[in-house]
Amino acid sequence: MCNRVGIVLSLLLFLSLESRDCSASSQYDAVNKISLNTVQGWAVKLGTELYHFGEFITRKKEVQDSFKSAQIESRDGEKLVQSMADDIRGMMELKISAVKRIVEAAENMAFDKQNEPVPEDYQFYNSKEMEDLYEDLSMTTTPEPEFNMENWIIRPPSKNAHLLQNPHFSNIPVNINFSSVHVPTNVYAWATEVIKGIHWSEGLDTHFMNNYQSDPTLSWQYFGSSTGFMRHYPAMKWRADPVDIYDCRTRAWYMEAAASPKDVVILVDRSGSMTGQRRDIAKHVVTNILDTLGNNDFVSVMTFADTVEEIVPCFEDSLVQATLANLRELKLALDNFETNEIANFSAALTRAFELLEIYRNNSGGANCNQAIMLVTDGVPYNYKELYERYNWKYDTPVRVFTYLIGREVADVREVKWMACANRGYYVHLSTLAEVRERVLEHVNVLARPLVLQREKHPVVWTPVYANVTDPKVADYLWEQRERAEQKERFMSQRRDKVLFNSEKEQNRRWKITQMKQGQYSELGNSRYQLMTSVSMPVYDLRHNEMRIARLLGVAGTDVPLSEIQALMTPYKVGVNGYAFMVTNNGYILIHPDLRPVFQQILKPSYNSVDMIEVELFDDDRSPRNFSKELTALRKEIIDQKTGNKAMNVKYHMDDMKRVGRGKKHYYWTGISDSPFTLVVTIPENYGRHRITPPPTDDIHRLSLTSKNISALQYLSDNWSVHPDWLYCRHYERTFSTPEEELLYFLERVAKPGWRWPAKPRPPEHHKNKGHERHNEGTLEARERKSSNPPPRNEYYCDHGLMQALVYDARNTAWFNKSISESASDEKAAEFIQRFGYIVAFLATHSGLTRWQMHPPKEHNDKPQFGKQWPRAIDEVWYRRAVEQHGVDPLSYVYSVDMSTDRSPLNVSAAVVTAAHAVFHGDGHRKAPAAVVGFQFKHERLSEWFENITSSCEHNKCVTCMNNNWECYLVDNNGWVIVSKETKHTGQFFGKIRPDIMMKLVEDEVFKTVHIVDYQAVCFREKKTTNPATMLLTPLENLRLIMVWILSTTMWFYNSITVGLSQASSYPFDYVAYQNYENDDETDDPNVSKPPPRILERDFEKLVLINRTRPTPCDREMYLYQLDYKNLDEKLNKPAKECERPFYAQVVNYTNMLLVVVDALCSVKEGVMLPSIDATEVQYNESLPCLKHMHPLYRKQPTSCIRNHTEESNVQMCGRGCLIQQSIILIISCLILVLNLFT
Repeated sequence: MCNRVGIVLSLLLFLSLESRDCSASSQYDAVNKISLNTVQGWAVKLGTELYHFGEFITRKKEVQDSFKSAQIESRDGEKLVQSMADDIRGMMELKISAVKRIVEAAENMAFDKQNEPVPEDYQFYNSKEMEDLYEDLSMTTTPEPEFNMENWIIRPPSKNAHLLQNPHFSNIPVNINFSSVHVPTNVYAWATEVIKGIHWSEGLDTHFMNNYQSDPTLSWQYFGSSTGFMRHYPAMKWRADPVDIYDCRTRAWYMEAAASPKDVVILVDRSGSMTGQRRDIAKHVVTNILDTLGNNDFVSVMTFADTVEEIVPCFEDSLVQATLANLRELKLALDNFETNEIANFSAALTRAFELLEIYRNNSGGANCNQAIMLVTDGVPYNYKELYERYNWKYDTPVRVFTYLIGREVADVREVKWMACANRGYYVHLSTLAEVRERVLEHVNVLARPLVLQREKHPVVWTPVYANVTDPKVADYLWEQRERAEQKERFMSQRRDKVLFNSEKEQNRRWKITQMKQGQYSELGNSRYQLMTSVSMPVYDLRHNEMRIARLLGVAGTDVPLSEIQALMTPYKVGVNGYAFMVTNNGYILIHPDLRPVFQQILKPSYNSVDMIEVELFDDDRSPRNFSKELTALRKEIIDQKTGNKAMNVKYHMDDMKRVGRGKKHYYWTGISDSPFTLVVTIPENYGRHRITPPPTDDIHRLSLTSKNISALQYLSDNWSVHPDWLYCRHYERTFSTPEEELLYFLERVAKPGWRWPAKPRPPEHHKNKGHERHNEGTLEARERKSSNPPPRNEYYCDHGLMQALVYDARNTAWFNKSISESASDEKAAEFIQRFGYIVAFLATHSGLTRWQMHPPKEHNDKPQFGKQWPRAIDEVWYRRAVEQHGVDPLSYVYSVDMSTDRSPLNVSAAVVTAAHAVFHGDGHRKAPAAVVGFQFKHERLSEWFENITSSCEHNKCVTCMNNNWECYLVDNNGWVIVSKETKHTGQFFGKIRPDIMMKLVEDEVFKTVHIVDYQAVCFREKKTTNPATMLLTPLENLRLIMVWILSTTMWFYNSITVGLSQASSYPFDYVAYQNYENDDETDDPNVSKPPPRILERDFEKLVLINRTRPTPCDREMYLYQLDYKNLDEKLNKPAKECERPFYAQVVNYTNMLLVVVDALCSVKEGVMLPSIDATEVQYNESLPCLKHMHPLYRKQPTSCIRNHTEESNVQMCGRGCLIQQSIILIISCLILVLNLFT
């Protein structure tokens, strides 16, 4: 019994001890937990202190009071878009008027002077050869080859000129007193027709200069001749880096003006006889034909032997639009076709005629000219029955152009007949050098109806293009960059092979490659100037005695897109609103999100970015699955109708790292007599109204009535204006900065006699019919008449913008005072001492930016705030602050620079930017007037955050200083602003704690927004092998034997040398590899202990890069946005151990979220958080194929001139190759000599 009692007592004692241990453990857990109330207290305290500091440092209340007298005006989108369209149309009329004067002058001069003999000592300004005093030796030009030939004809050298840099012409050294001539590399300047054209066109200088005098906004003016030369004004030294491949006849402004749009089917003979050089010439012919096509043309390329096949299979039985991307696809596919079997011409021609007939009957494609280009080395007969069936019975709608390839051609009659009988042209080609010149003949043939009618000169506006380089150079520049990278890798490996081959170094290089290929910031855009051009054809007005309808060339002028953008009055559109322009094809001409440059190289399809690829509608559809509502809106815009519509949209900011969503109103109207439509986009809420100064505040009147008061006194130190906006522009003076130019005009406005300039309008242009224009008196009389240009305005000003700017400057002039002077708050010194160096800034809706530094710094190497961020309403912090006002009117938007693999953030030098929108209202209406803000060192915010989160109400509590807890400040897009780990600053929170971010997304605290970049660039592996074989002749075999002997000898010599160098560790200089793509067995003597030879080959492969080719593609990413709807309810939840190991609370008066995470709960594996990094969208087809299979609506050009009754009188329809002509001449001479001796 006693034993039982003892056992029971022992058990009770054990249970009591166990109970005490459990209670102690639970008390310990409670002590080591952070409560929700504590986190809420931290968020409230941090937000409140930041708010009061922001109010003090930015003087927000004083800024609000500064706009009390301003008026609120409703923003009428329909009137706004119509007013902009009128201004743009007026500017376009000025350009068209200038081109018309050039056309008229050129036609009259050619009529009068075309047959005048050219003096033997004639000199002209050759753009490539003339010298200037400001020659930059770092720029390369195409050197002329030196010929050492007896009896070589000496030609007069080019005239030389003094050139001066001109800001109006992109700071290029020019001479505005005359023009100069560019002659393509493949054109001989002293050929008879070429030099004649250069000679008579010299008289255009007077008209160029008069145009520039009457309209000082004119950019480059030019006349491109059908013989190849281009006379451009002003004169300049032509610079081509690396080579000059420019030919005006292949530029869009020339091609589209020279002939109406066209549907082209190119048939390439791939029979067994088309091998070797013939195949190469055929490919070159097709490439050059494709280079003469533009966005309004359609093309199909087929190869034929026994069967007819599309060169790109997905383009089968269709014509594709001749965009840069489609043409590139066709050119790349040319490398793949093989030659075999026998050519079936009947099947090929039938297929081409039937395809063109389908498009003709359905009014598809270009719906104008149609042509078949036949590239072959001979035909068995002329296939007359096919032409009778498919072409002649329809009045010959299809022209046939034939390109006969090869020197050993016995009979050309059939091939030539096929072209002549079908309104085409025949060319015989035997060398690659003559291809370009001969292929361009078809442009003159297609231009015949235009020339014969003589009445109409169609006005052509081109799509957007870059002035600096040819699109074909982009691939070359990328290849050069990869070659430089390959060279660097070889040199690095030779210096230290062990280090280079190490896993760490290979990972580092792999990251660099990924960073380059994932780059989205368009650096280097300043190198390119985007523009459009207006051009018109120039006709030969001589009577058709020779039965030749000749196109003299094309005249035109460039219009920089920046000039059009200045007329879009962005200050009237307001913050987060914008205007853009669309072409008849639906492609973007101007748009703030047009990104044509990638790593300082033009993107492969930069000028065919569609409107719906830029305007991202918020409909959660998959990539390229555009809604019917969107395509209907696009169609109305392309059709140049006038209308408006509200749509939900999503948009990206900050280098595609932030996202916004909202409702925007679209207003659009067509610009008459052009293919363009103007669209204005305005945000839903704050975009409805705008701030305007009172009508009594006229600058000029106030300056005259207020003695000793000038607008200049309101602009002292630390201010800037929007560099891209047109306040006032002087046409005859240059200024170093926009601020200097503005001060000049403010001084002029204050003087008596000031008049606001009227909008420029073009002078009346008298149109005369046909060739009768040359009878308007003598040529000298016409030149005297043209030498008196209309008076020109010295300057232009935007009255409304200047008025708004001066109003803002006057009412915010007090901002220049030091805060310590104007502040009565006792905490002023404490705040400034606590935060150290601070910059307070103010940016207004008129583009004015002011800033103050506290304490002032006299010397600072870092650029001042207004110089780094001068674009006011276009800056990201301005845009985000205005958006945040709709969420919380008292809120400040905080941000730091982002830290990515591509550009890691230097946290020690990082600054925090806080911005707050100031709105002005008159009761029921309000509008954004300005944004105030401040910048301070990131380390100060970290200290502040640490002080607050390291304290609590109780003496014994857990804070963020505990190693078991991690605390973050995360902004409303998920980017870390403050963390205990400084390396996390600026990183995306989802990469640090993907499990916590995923939980926040599941709780709908953050929303994922799917963004697709339709302007992306991807990298396709480039094949470097050549499948062609070489014909082995006896001499070739002998050469191979000698190469083998020499290489074996060198190998033996190098083996001995390497062995000796390894033994003595003797250093050596780098020797560049040749043909390193195939050099897998090269040894490196720098390695003291070389691995076995088998492993050596594997290591050598590490040094080789994968050759790539930039290719247009789509990339998608998932960005994040804080969802403020019922946010408190979503966040006020307790932590549940590792199931929900965190608290999250909004920091009052900010856009930040305080996230407190239990570090004892490790990061969960396998969490698939949608990535913010852009990844390529994988389609079943290539992107060009996908676009072709889902075509979008386009509006066909209105001008189409394809027939003329007199064309049947034109007899010139073919030309043989130069070699054949010379052979015929030699044979004729021999026959003549034999006859003389017999």
